[in-house]
Amino acid sequence: MARARIKNRIRELREASEMTQSQLAKLSGCTRQTIIMLEQERYVPSLSLAFAIADALNSPIEDVFEPE
Repeated sequence: MARARIKNRIRELREASEMTQSQLAKLSGCTRQTIIMLEQERYVPSLSLAFAIADALNSPIEDVFEPE
């Protein structure tokens, strides 16, 4: 079975909001290491985490994540 690939704009949106990785992690309920892996596109988030990150970035989920 093929592994899902999800592109994201987390780093771009986080930096535009002048937010650190630690701040985003705290607002999203995950660790800074998770944010790092997401920004490097080395990790595909759960649906609930994807919504939490989009909410923390004040962006619709479709503006943050898109299937590759």
